[in-house]
Order: sequence, then C-alpha cells, then structure tokens
Amino acid sequence: MHGITPIVTASIASDDKSQLYADLRTAAGALVSNEPDPIANMANVTALIWHYLSDLNWAGFYRLVDGELILGPFQGRPACTRIPLGAGVCGTAAATRTTQCVHDVTTFPGHIACDTASASEVVVPIIHEGRLIGVLDLDSPHIGRFDEADAKDLETLSAAIAPALAG
Repeated sequence: MHGITPIVTASIASDDKSQLYADLRTAAGALVSNEPDPIANMANVTALIWHYLSDLNWAGFYRLVDGELILGPFQGRPACTRIPLGAGVCGTAAATRTTQCVHDVTTFPGHIACDTASASEVVVPIIHEGRLIGVLDLDSPHIGRFDEADAKDLETLSAAIAPALAG
C-alpha cells in the first residue's frame, strides 16, 4: 500500500527559460517518483506545467489506447476526446513519433481546432522502451509562443517522466 505523496514545493525560476525547464523537470520527477499510477502522474505533471508555464490556454496528455489518442488529464477548456493517429498536430506527433512545434496552427494541414482560441501548439510524443504511451500537448492563444528551445526542453521533460507514465 502506498502512503500519501507529499505535495512538492519547489523553487521554480521563471525569468530564465532553460532554468525554468530544469526546475520543472526536477519538480515533475519528484511528483512522479513514488506514484505507480500513470493517470495520477499525468494529472500532477499537467497541473505543474499549467501553473508554471506562461501564456497557455491548454496543457495536457492524450494517451494511446487501442490505436488512437484518448484524452487524458489536462488543464484548460474541454477538449477533443479522441484523435486518430495522423490527424491534427497531436495525431501527427504520435504517428511520426516526432515533436511538432507549430508557430501558427492555421498553417498546419489538417489542424483540429478543439479550442478556437489556440494559435500555436507544441506536441511531444511520450515514448518508453520503444513504446508510444501518448503525447504531451501544450496550446497557446499567442502565435509563436513555442520555439525549438521549448520543444527540446519538453522532450527532455517527457523522457524523464515517461517511465512513470507507462503504467
């Protein structure tokens, strides 16, 4: 039987992007370190990201279940429940197993507008031991909110927590 996981209190810097992501990785690692349930871990990591990354209107996970992406824990407005592999930004990231960093979602072929307020998006596939678990999806109401540095740091974060999300 597992005990109560303490709430992580971390000092998370917000003025230096690389330090911010390093602090997020540390805090996320602490949150998931003693919890075996992947849904609980996704929920806590989503809340952490939502709280510390600026200019987001949606942050969450889609889980790969029976060959399609199913909505997981998130923060933001209600979202699309199911996304086929290869469809939209999330489905493309899952199908190709490559991060999609979209400056302006209106230019992405087949973009799925779950929230019409979203203007830019970054989606990171979560892979553990060669198996796709799902994707981490962040949306912003601002065009150009995400850049390659965000994408790389989110890939590092996702890789660090992937074992705790694999179930």
